[in-house]
This record gives sequence, structure tokens and C-alpha cells, in this order.
Amino acid sequence: MRGSDNAGGRVPNALIKEKSPYLLQHAYNPVNWYPWGKEALTRAKEAEKPIFLSIGYSTCHWCHVMARESFENPETAKILNENFVCIKVDREERPDLDGIYMKAVQMMAGTGGWPLSVFLTPDLKPFYGGTYFPPEPKHGLPAFNDLLQTIITLWRDKREQIEQNSEEITQLVRRTYQYKPRVGGEEIPTDLLDNAYEQLILQFDSSYGGFGADVAAWSVKKPKFPMPSYLSFLLRYYHRTQERFALKMVTKTLSAMAQGGIFDQLGGGFHCYSTDMRWLVPHFEKMLYDNALLARVYIEAYQVTRDPFFAQIANQTLD
Repeated sequence: MRGSDNAGGRVPNALIKEKSPYLLQHAYNPVNWYPWGKEALTRAKEAEKPIFLSIGYSTCHWCHVMARESFENPETAKILNENFVCIKVDREERPDLDGIYMKAVQMMAGTGGWPLSVFLTPDLKPFYGGTYFPPEPKHGLPAFNDLLQTIITLWRDKREQIEQNSEEITQLVRRTYQYKPRVGGEEIPTDLLDNAYEQLILQFDSSYGGFGADVAAWSVKKPKFPMPSYLSFLLRYYHRTQERFALKMVTKTLSAMAQGGIFDQLGGGFHCYSTDMRWLVPHFEKMLYDNALLARVYIEAYQVTRDPFFAQIANQTLD
């Protein structure tokens, strides 16, 4: 339900009654947002409209960017309000919902992150999703308004197919939560590990360290992520095979990151990614989970190399 904002003359949406800082940030969007709950879910079923579910958190940079570019845009709001039931969720309030729909988007798009943008049938089954969508096509992403129009057309003309696809995605997500008893004590096949190692060699940036899908096509401004799980795998691969290049990929990457802007040279710890391939200009946001994984990798690198520089970076990150 909407009420009047006497102070600013603006009209708040249903988020105005929420306690979450993130939801309150969107309370005066022209988008008719609902919090997750009975009212919104009932409305979607009765109107037979798809749900646009947007999940984020109050300190998420790209959540603010998408809000400014799209959710504060009257034209975009009109499209959303007329054709969707729009629901906002704070992932810090509802990690359960975030976990479920993040799995679904990762299956559909091959990647995840926030803002998490998911399109659901009225019975809450996901059929399309992604993360940030720009107002104009760029970086291989469609313009958000164009995407909305495509979803509207598909919902009108091919709803049966959408519902079938959403059921298949739901079953896949459901299986990830099912208990799978361990069968015996068999080891991971070595050829699988060797193949993973070869794939990382192909993705490795020999000039600046780090990894990317297509190093040859990188531009200076293409973002680069730390990928601590890759580095941890390579340390274990080196331990098992004594393959020197596996260790070289780790040490070059860790040294370049620690000497670059992605590492906070004053306060310690790592920002979540670099906005360029040289680790020079960080995206100014530190995540606890990134630093937890990176601190461990630097400690493991010190254990292998005995280079005190890696121990120093681990200590500064933990401090």
C-alpha cells in the first residue's frame, strides 16, 4: 500500500514500513516494490504476473548503481509496475532466499553476484536471471528495459515453455539440497586434476598474474578478480606433482596483488577486485569472505616458499 510523504511530496512504496536499511533505501523508488511476503506472492498469483525479484544489501556498490540507473527511472518503473510484481529482498535479512535463488542464477547464467536479478513464475520458480543489468547494452549485457520487454513477450506468447523450463531449473536447485551419502572413499581422478591445471594455464595472465576467460582479448580496463580458490588448488597441485609452473602462477599472482592497489597499502586487506588487469585501481569494497580465503592462501604460500613477504601480507590482512 502506498502512503503520502508529507515532507518531500513523494509517494513511498510498501518498503516504507520495513526495518532493513537496504529496503528503506528503495522505499521512494517509483517502482512499486513489495517486501517478500504474503501480500506480494498472493498478488502475483491473482494477477498471473511474473515476479521480478531483486536481492542486494545496503553497502553493495552495483546495487546502488542499478537503483540509480533503472529503479529511479520513471520509464523503467512504468514497465515494471505494469507487467511484474516487484519484490525487494535484503540478503542480510533473508540469506535463505538469497542462497536458493543465487544457485538458480548460477545454473542459468554461469555466474552470480549482487544485485541478484531473478524472474520467477507466480509459484516462485525461477526462469531467467542475472546480476547487474545496465540501462544501455554494454559488456555483453542487454539493456535492462530491452530485457524486460523480451521477458514480457515470452510470458505472453510462450508461457507454457517458460513454466516447463522453470520446473526443470527448480528440480536442479532442489537436488543440490538433497543429502548425498558418500560412497566409499574413492579419490578424485588425477586426469580431472590435470585437466583443471591445464585450463588454468590457458587462462593465466603471464604479464600481471591472475586469470581471465580470454587473456588475449583483455583490455586495460577489464576487471580482474583474485580467485583464491584457483590459487589454493594450484598450491595443492604443486604439492602433489612438483610442477614448478603451478607454483609460479601462484607466487606471481600473489606478489602482483599485494604490490598493487587491490591491496589496501595503508589499512591492510584486499578489495574485492581490481577494475583493471594490472591490479592497480581497486573496486573500493572489502568483503570478509574474500579476505578470509586470501589470508589462508598467503599463509599456505609462505609455508611452501618460506618467503616472509607472503607471511607479512597474511598478517596485515588478518589484522
